Amino acid sequence: MLNLSTAASSTPVLTGLPTARAVDHYAFTVPDLDEAIAFFTGVLGGELCYREGPVEDADGDWMTRKLGVHARARAQVALVRLGPYSNLELFEYTAPGQITSPPGPNDVGGHHLALMVADLDTAEEHLRRSATVRLGPADAFAGTRRWFLTPWGMLLSLRGPGRDDDRGFVPAATPYADAIGIASANAVERSLGLLGVEHVSYTVADLAAATAFFTDVLGAELVESPQRPADRSDGHWPPGTEHSRRTLLRTGPTANCELIQSGTGALRSRPPLNSDVGGHHLAFYVDDVDAAAAYLREQEGVALMGEPETITQGPIAGDRWLYLSTPIGIQMEIINMPDGSLPYEALTSARRATPGDLRWHDRP
Repeated sequence: MLNLSTAASSTPVLTGLPTARAVDHYAFTVPDLDEAIAFFTGVLGGELCYREGPVEDADGDWMTRKLGVHARARAQVALVRLGPYSNLELFEYTAPGQITSPPGPNDVGGHHLALMVADLDTAEEHLRRSATVRLGPADAFAGTRRWFLTPWGMLLSLRGPGRDDDRGFVPAATPYADAIGIASANAVERSLGLLGVEHVSYTVADLAAATAFFTDVLGAELVESPQRPADRSDGHWPPGTEHSRRTLLRTGPTANCELIQSGTGALRSRPPLNSDVGGHHLAFYVDDVDAAAAYLREQEGVALMGEPETITQGPIAGDRWLYLSTPIGIQMEIINMPDGSLPYEALTSARRATPGDLRWHDRP
């Protein structure tokens, strides 16, 4: 006879952000939007989906209430699809009091983006040919990673699949990676050998609190527990990371997040605003923005920026969204896009990466 109590207890309880599907985009504020678009499309092979702006409110306080920036801030925005799963939302702001010096990778508020490539040497040679990046030391990570800086100083890294410390991260571990990876990539992606974004990394003030927020509130899956500095097997570059600790998390079906607590970085008076150069936020695709907002409103330390709102004009009219601040210093967003009927789709063959039929706890 089936023991119902045993069967019930063996069923995993799926918790976290209600109706969440996936990470929708990684957002970064850059000093020059044209330069950033040219880099992510021309050097890394991304596809420009749309541009919009200026986003501003000349007389009211909408920018402060909804985006957490100065009321007179003004933004230009672009969306670049990078690889099969990931969207990059790029901002260029002008704002009173704007900080134009971004936090370093070891400073609280720092970040970097890691790309998975088919072959590190091939990818490095592609970057050298572009003559636009500054490469870190090739032997700093014993052949497992290559670090580089964009022309404006944003930190990125390359990772190759099949490493000794491979944790089964997407996109390289997905069974259909070859089918949707290099084979269907554009010429630049093929030259780079780009498989996709492996993870985004954020430097936080309190690693335990940040990890708990991602797992307990958002429903992220802990892939690798916090490491002591002595446990790290991938070297210590950029300089100063020798005293850092990190946690690795799976955020939805096709994305990963690394949280770092540095022992040497600076604690600024505040995390970067979205309007500061080096500002950033993390956006989650949800089926029901209002249900997700109601849940987040009850979470300790979370502050919603107003109420959910639907965009009524422009390239993504129909998008329902809401920004929020978190107790761990990372600004976030929840959105729902009517993909397939967005206005930008009539103007270009480029398309945003979407979760499709995937759900937050799916593992393709």
